[in-house]
Amino acid sequence: MYKGKILSKLPSVDELLNNESIVLLQNKIPRNVVLDKIRQSIHEYRSSILSMEDGELEAFNLEQQELIDKIIYSSNQFMKMNLREVINATGVVLHTNLGRSLLCDEIKEAVWSVASGYSTLEINVETGKRGSRYSHVLEILKRITGAEDALVVNNNAAAVLLVLGTMAKNKEVIISRGELVEIGGSFRVPDVMEQSGAKLVDIGTTNKTHLWDYENAISDNTGALLKVHTSNYKILGFTKEVSLKELVELGERRNIPVIEDLGSGVLIDLQKYGITHEPTVQESVKAGVDVITFSGDKLLGGPQAGIIVGKTKYIEEMKKNPLTRAFRIDKLTMAALEATLKLYLDEERAVEKIPTLRMITEGVDSIGIRATELIKRLENLELPIDILLKPDFSQVGGGSLPLEQLPTKVLAIKPRTMSAARLEEKLRRNTIPIITRVQEDNIIMDLRTIKERDFDIICEAFRASFL
Repeated sequence: MYKGKILSKLPSVDELLNNESIVLLQNKIPRNVVLDKIRQSIHEYRSSILSMEDGELEAFNLEQQELIDKIIYSSNQFMKMNLREVINATGVVLHTNLGRSLLCDEIKEAVWSVASGYSTLEINVETGKRGSRYSHVLEILKRITGAEDALVVNNNAAAVLLVLGTMAKNKEVIISRGELVEIGGSFRVPDVMEQSGAKLVDIGTTNKTHLWDYENAISDNTGALLKVHTSNYKILGFTKEVSLKELVELGERRNIPVIEDLGSGVLIDLQKYGITHEPTVQESVKAGVDVITFSGDKLLGGPQAGIIVGKTKYIEEMKKNPLTRAFRIDKLTMAALEATLKLYLDEERAVEKIPTLRMITEGVDSIGIRATELIKRLENLELPIDILLKPDFSQVGGGSLPLEQLPTKVLAIKPRTMSAARLEEKLRRNTIPIITRVQEDNIIMDLRTIKERDFDIICEAFRASFL
């Protein structure tokens, strides 16, 4: 009986719809969304009341304003973009969960003009006839890499699948056992090969593969020799692998094409900038590899894409493969990729402007200057926190340069009135989420991946966390 009395005090849907605050809410949020949240909130209150014991019921006090606030909050949360900007304070440059490569600010206008208007996606304005979407990046990819031809699909896994499905369907593909890698999301090279229709022939051992392993495995049904760059891990110690030069010579001698999956897609020699050497696309082209695949959104620093470069006779066949249409990229990706690739026409400009390259090559002194500035701004807030500037190491991430440790500066922030885990949660749930690390009850913020323009947001988030 007592529960029924409390339930009777719950406002009706119509009553809430006519509430002044809810009427104002409907000016910016569709009425059907607000109505759904009203019904949902009433249902939750009703279920909560029905589950209460007598002692809890006596202490229960229904506040209509609390219900209205809940409706407003849940309606706003529903309309908020799920995919939105975050601040990456982890120090992992190519953070897969946070979207990997950042696009250069200078290309925003190029991308937006294509996104917001009609474009030359598949028209040749010189002839007035239908054109190819791949032509927009073909010449620049040929110029940068030195390859005869090029094709772009939606990611590197799709690129490998298309290449194998075109060049080696129902044929054997020989690969070293030490290169049967697994990439993100549990996608494995053997699985991709199976889907392509190619038959896997693995040779050698996990740590050692010799040229004679390839030679002995070649048969009348061999379609290709496949080399996969193990960009996301390293085998050290008692090891042996066949060089690209040796594999290409074998392929030419036996008239078998050589395919290489480079993975990360490096277009400049990172050794110049104090980073461990990573094989470049240009090196593979120069070595005579027939077809090379690599990612657009890793070390290349562009949008997600799978880029294929190599001999024209193979790429022309891929263009005729029905999978090419299924894997094709859209106009936004094409615009972002073209604009990013054009920065590579001047290497210094590419390193300066492409965020991935800039962050990877930035020196620790430069990072320290930004760290000191952020400390000053946080200290001016006079919050109950202790801040320590510490040396540490950043990671490249994204399955690239797994052994590379980039010297950096981090802020170790210890809150006095709550746990570091609680502060981490508050920062993560900020309007613009701030993703940090927790270590020994300290919030760790690596300045390598934090932009100076993020400082205001970070300071406001810390202030709000202690209100």
